[in-house]
Amino acid sequence: MADATTFAAPVASAPPQPEGATGVLVLANGDVIWGRGFGAEGEAVGEVCFHTAMTGYQEIMTDPSFAGQMITFTFPHIGNVGANPDDVEADATHALGMIVREYPTAPSSFRAMENLDGWMRRHARIGLAGIDTRALTRRIRTGGAPNGVIAHSATGTFDLALLLDMARSWPGLEGMDLAKTVSTETHYGWQGGLWRLGFGYADDEQGDRPHVVALDYGSKRNIFRNLVQAGAKVSVLPATASFDQVMALKPDGIFLSNGPGDPAATGEYAVPVIRQLLDTKLPLFGICLGHQLLGLAVGATTTKMFQGHRGANHPVQRRSDGAVEITSMNHGFSVERDSLPAGVTETHVSLFDGSNAGLEIDGGRAFSVQYHPEASPGPQDSFYLFERFVTSLKDAT
Repeated sequence: MADATTFAAPVASAPPQPEGATGVLVLANGDVIWGRGFGAEGEAVGEVCFHTAMTGYQEIMTDPSFAGQMITFTFPHIGNVGANPDDVEADATHALGMIVREYPTAPSSFRAMENLDGWMRRHARIGLAGIDTRALTRRIRTGGAPNGVIAHSATGTFDLALLLDMARSWPGLEGMDLAKTVSTETHYGWQGGLWRLGFGYADDEQGDRPHVVALDYGSKRNIFRNLVQAGAKVSVLPATASFDQVMALKPDGIFLSNGPGDPAATGEYAVPVIRQLLDTKLPLFGICLGHQLLGLAVGATTTKMFQGHRGANHPVQRRSDGAVEITSMNHGFSVERDSLPAGVTETHVSLFDGSNAGLEIDGGRAFSVQYHPEASPGPQDSFYLFERFVTSLKDAT
């Protein structure tokens, strides 16, 4: 099928469905974008965003931070290395679906265990191909991340009016607590280090290691692998864990994970616990949603971003020495710099738009960054943060 991208508003005046179109994206403003479906059949409603990474589509699709969102990949050739059981960041696929330029080809990687179409079907996720992803990305950049419905029907049968109603009825991510929906439900001890070609994932080294208790707001596995690589032992608790439950594990330090949704909504139950943890003077490290929650805990405010930051090529400047890190980002909310109280220092800033990308309090005993230092996918410029955190645990014990 030729490129079937069509923008029109409202649905009542949408152009005829192109021949061979088995997928469609309907936006809340009435825009209709035809394409070729793959993966699971059905429909899903959420926020439409874009991601600029050239690799790591499995890691991106399984990142819990993408709950409630469908991803427009700006790189055209998604799926060309297939799928395998190693390159995932969680037990489930959390992104609602993917929107791509080219229909996924047969995999060309010795690591592939199945093609992307089969992997998407097995995980009940919808794909839409044949889309002018540049045009859709420009639309998001100028108009903001819209609500929409992605749908796939092998017969090409769609009720556009119903899909439009779904898109318009969805409340949006602002005010939505999604951390509870993606968090672990039970306490567990993490096992496993970083992956190496020919060796797989490393086993934990035994011995006397500082103990990190991680609050799981939607964590990625490679975060915990990096903590292990840096020399820590990791226990994981649900997002709703109480202060007493955390302290019962006798932590040497606290980790606040990434996650989806509005930090202000998650903060209703998370912030009081974080404030109690700060009072213990234990070292604390947060990333992404954990960064935003730490900001809220010290009195700052967060806001919904116009289009968000999602990609593996985001430059961030470190305030202390001016060094620039190329980082992996995935967030739609940010900590407002002007709301940071006295005693809280901004440590990093985005060079794309000047938004806050890091903070620290108490001389660095507690610190956080807006980006993903574990990458996966992305550059490894920021691995040092895990080493800094674990070193602080060793110094404190």
